[in-house]
Formats: sequence, C-alpha cells, structure tokens
Amino acid sequence: MEGVEVRRGRDFLEKVDKTTRIWVSRQMLEMLMEGEKYCEDNWLEEGLPKLVDRIVESYEEYGGINRSEGEDLPSKQAVIEILEDLLSIIFPGYFGNMKVNRSNVRYFVGSLLSSIYSRLVCEVEKSLKYISRNFGVASEEACRRRARMIVKEVLEKIPDIRAMLSGDVQAAYDGDPAAKSTDEVILSYPCVLAIATYRIAHELYIRGVPLIPRIMTEYAHSKTGIDIHPGAKIGRNFFIDHGTGVVVGETTEIGDNVKIYQGVTLGALSFPRDERGKIVKGLKRHPTVGDNVVIYSGATILGGETVIGNDAVIGGNAWITSSIPAGTKVIVAPPKLYYKNSAGNENIDSNQQ
Repeated sequence: MEGVEVRRGRDFLEKVDKTTRIWVSRQMLEMLMEGEKYCEDNWLEEGLPKLVDRIVESYEEYGGINRSEGEDLPSKQAVIEILEDLLSIIFPGYFGNMKVNRSNVRYFVGSLLSSIYSRLVCEVEKSLKYISRNFGVASEEACRRRARMIVKEVLEKIPDIRAMLSGDVQAAYDGDPAAKSTDEVILSYPCVLAIATYRIAHELYIRGVPLIPRIMTEYAHSKTGIDIHPGAKIGRNFFIDHGTGVVVGETTEIGDNVKIYQGVTLGALSFPRDERGKIVKGLKRHPTVGDNVVIYSGATILGGETVIGNDAVIGGNAWITSSIPAGTKVIVAPPKLYYKNSAGNENIDSNQQ
C-alpha cells in the first residue's frame, strides 16, 4: 500500500505510515484473525442464562463476599459523599462546588448540615444494626436512637476539628519551604485530605461506629497514598510531607508538632496469638511518638512498646523496634558506594576519595 511500509520480525510487526506507528505482538495478531471461531451468535439467549445460574450458585458457595436477605450495610458511595460534604463545611470555598461568602454562609452551612445529619444517621444506623445482628446486643430502635446521638455529637465537634486542622495546615506551611501559601497547602497537599478525613473518622471510631470510619480513611488512602487508621491518636500541628506510602497503624499514638516524611511506617512488630492460633485483637501493637519529633523518609518504627521520646529525630530508612530516648538523633550509617570508570575495569570506593 502506497505510503505504508510493513516489516515482519520474529516477535513483532511494525506498521508505519505518515502519522501512526503500531507495535503488535504476533500472538495478538493471530488471536485477532482467529477470533471468529470463538463467536457465538446466540450467546445472549443460551450462554447468558447459564452464566447467571453459575454466578448465583457462587453466592451460596462463597457467601462471605456477598450480602442478601435484607442485611443492609452502609453504602460506601453514600459515606464518601457525606465525607465530601463535611469537608466542604470544614474548608468552605476550598472543597465542594458552591461559592461561599458572608451573605450565604449561614444558609450554606445550615442546609448542608441538615442534609448530612439525616444521611449520616441512616448510614450509622445501618452500621450499628450490623453489630446488633452479629452479637444480638440491641434492638433496632436502640440502634436508631444511638445513631442520632452519635451523629449529633460528631457534628457538634466540627468547630474543634476545624481548630485542629487549622494547626495542621499551618504546620504544613511552616514546615515546607516550598509552600507558597496556606491556600496552596489546602488545595493541593495530599496530607490535608488524609489528615482531615482521619480527624472526622476518628470521632466516629471512638464512639463505637463500625465500618464507616474505615470506609472514610481508606477512601483518603486511595486518593493520597497515606494510610491513617481512624483509631490512631494524633495530636496537634501534624504534618506529613509528600506523604506517599505513609502508614499509621490503629493503636499508634502521636504527640504534638510531629512531622513525618513519605514512606514512613508506624506499624506492628508482631501479632500475639491465642491458644487456637488466632490473632489477639485489641492490644496496643503500634508505637508511641512523642512531641516535636521528626521522622524522615523510609523510616520504619514497629511495636506497641516502642516509644519515640520528645524532640527525637529519626533518620531516613532507619529500622526501629525499641524505644528511643528524648532528644536522640538516630542516623543510619551511609553505605559504601562504588563507581566504575568509563573503561569498565576499575572500582573506586567513594569513601576513599
């Protein structure tokens, strides 16, 4: 064909014209050309019903991954929408689509809070009924009353959550020389979404709400790469710089004015088991970090008995499984680096240069 050159090789076919270059494996081409023999014109009439039967049968065989028979669970999508509306109230003008000013702020907050209240009560009630079904501890009416009380208490904590987040945002601005304004921090820094979501979810967690706090924080995890369990206890002026790969476990305790960098893990050292070999839950498994601590990228701190003292500095890539005294600097010794010259026949120890 004029203007087109076709070249065949052992593994690939390259088709080149004036505007397009396509690389295709020979196996893909063969599957494309032979695809007709896999086609069934009557699949919708005959094959689809058989597939439906197989899928429904799998609901019985693998029942742990499907819910039915009216066992209503909180809606993941509804919880995420509620979270986003809460963020719009906490950061008006930054999150959400509505333009907020002095003339409409009361209407904005009032109408949105009313909507959040009714929707969140519904989702919390479902979560409490989930516990009730599994343990038989409360009636549906008791779950309903408890849900209303929890949501009221959480919404009334919004001013306190805003005060905490104001300090977190300021810590990010003060702690990052690249930050040009607090506006930039709120609008673009992943730690703001992660920490704000944590602070909302934590209020639900400490009131015994199952499922919903984890839905919220795992949503933020998926958006930011920062994994903060809602059960962690985190003090004021908390800053996560860059953020990707940070893990903060459920029983972690973090003091005030703490700064951590990307890739930091505050995790569990081991999991004690009972006489049946099952992991014992509810114990403190994650470290305690004091005030004014800095933890650099890639550091791993493990264990429920591990305490990082106030004003300590943990260097990058450190592996810590025991307590560190206050004011201590932990530095990993630099590895030896070797350079091979351009001739390829000589190694040079960088520490000897």
